[in-house]
Formats: sequence, structure tokens, C-alpha cells
Amino acid sequence: MANYEIFTDSSCDLSKEIIAQYGLKVMQLEVIIDEKPPVLNKEVEIKAFYDTLRSGSNAKTSAVTPGYFEEHMREALENGKDILYIGFSSGLSVTYNNGVMICQELQQEFPERKILYVDTTSGSGGQALLVYHAAKLKEQGATMEEIKAEVEALRDYVHHQVTVEDLFFLKRGGRIDAKSAIVGTMLKIKPIINVDVNGKLNSVAKVRGRKSSITELVNRMKATIDPERFPYVSVFHGDCPEEADAVEAMVKEAYPQLTVLRGDVGPVIGAHTGPGTLVLCYIGKVVKGTME
Repeated sequence: MANYEIFTDSSCDLSKEIIAQYGLKVMQLEVIIDEKPPVLNKEVEIKAFYDTLRSGSNAKTSAVTPGYFEEHMREALENGKDILYIGFSSGLSVTYNNGVMICQELQQEFPERKILYVDTTSGSGGQALLVYHAAKLKEQGATMEEIKAEVEALRDYVHHQVTVEDLFFLKRGGRIDAKSAIVGTMLKIKPIINVDVNGKLNSVAKVRGRKSSITELVNRMKATIDPERFPYVSVFHGDCPEEADAVEAMVKEAYPQLTVLRGDVGPVIGAHTGPGTLVLCYIGKVVKGTME
């Protein structure tokens, strides 16, 4: 049995079942709603979270603390385990940097153990693809060095195609200004957002109407996907399962050989994008954030 554990963080939005199946160590970001005391990401019930946002509550998140990393990584090392940390995009959170800092400190304290880390430059469904792939590779007997190299080879090609329902959540997060939110809502404009090679969110297109935005996600996937290189696609959603079902059906119609990984867009991303968020992620044949 491999003598190492895979660590990640709750921004990956993997289901409890997958986390348990592969024994993943998921470090928890914190969620703050209406200035109430923070709670760990895993303690948030996702349907209630989105209902709270719909009712007008304000939500924000904070990074995994160094102390949380230190407690759980130390436990693994003291139990004789090496560590491979596959982290949330450093372009979106200081979580990864906090994790690396603790990895480096613990490496000095446990020189006999191996501690490796890699920035996915991804989040939610994109990070989920890389962590899930890593877990499958570990199950097949890959070393942590081999997995780290594989994640590094794939991360620049993890495309995130994202759309949102309510523009005012993007306004609240500073992604668009108030005028754009008001005019866009009146005209039923829906943005298409992606994640670039630096792991940052970018608005890359605008379409009229929700149905058109969903179609656009899949069209952009068809234009850039490399289905021969990677067998998984992720379809994650912010409490809009029927629309996620529609996206999955379009993906399966075009690429029946691919496995679709489903999940919820958790509070880490959902606090900034709101109910109705749809995330479609896959490995592309061109660098992510580009179409050619």
C-alpha cells in the first residue's frame, strides 16, 4: 500500500462519497454568513446555503488557516505517512500559500518524510478533476512523485467554462460594476467566465438568455476538449440540478465515452457566483483560458 496521503482543500467540491472512498484529506476553508462566527466548509448544508443567499444574506469565505494545515499534516507525518498536497489555485486564495508554508516548516521537523505540493491553478470542478485523477492513480499504484508530475503536466489544460444566473453576485464580489449588473439583468445578459493559466477568473463572453449561456458552455467545450487525453469531465452546479442534468446530457451525447463527474459548487466559489452557477470542466487540447 502506498505510504502517503493526498491532501487537498475544500474548494475542490468533491462529494463526501469520493472523499471517503479514496481517503482524501480535505483541508477546510471557512464560511462566514452575515458576520456570524465562521464555520468549516464541510459543516455547510449546500441547499440551505443557496437558499440563504437567495434570501439576501451575504456570504464570504476565508482561507484554510496555517493552524488547521499544521494539525492535520502533523498527524499524518507522526503516523509515518508522506504527504502530497494538491491545492486550490494560488490566484484565487492564499490557501495554497498557507499550505506550502506549513509543508516547508514540517519538512524541517520531519526530514525523514517526503512532503510534496502542487498548485492546481484550478478550483471547484477543475480542481476536482485533478484530485480525482490523482486518487485514481494512487489506487493504481502510482508514486507521489509520478502523481505530482502528472498534475503539473495537466494543470495548464484544465478548462473551466462557467456561467451564472444572477449578475449581482458578481457585482458584490467586485467582478462587475453596478451599472453592468443592472443593464445586464435588464437585457438578460449572461456572462461566460473561465480560469486562465495563472489561475484567475476572467469574463470572456456574454450571451443573451440562460438557455443560450448553457449551450455556449458546451460549444466552447466542443471547440477545445481533448477527449483522447483524459477520460473525465466535471459538471458542477450551484443548486440548479436540472440545468446541470441538461449540460451532462449534451456532454454525453457528444462524448459518450467520457465519465461525467457531478458535484455541487460549494461555498468557496458559490459565495461569489451565487445560485444558478454552472461549471463545466475538462482537459483541453490548448492552454486553458484560450480557444486556440
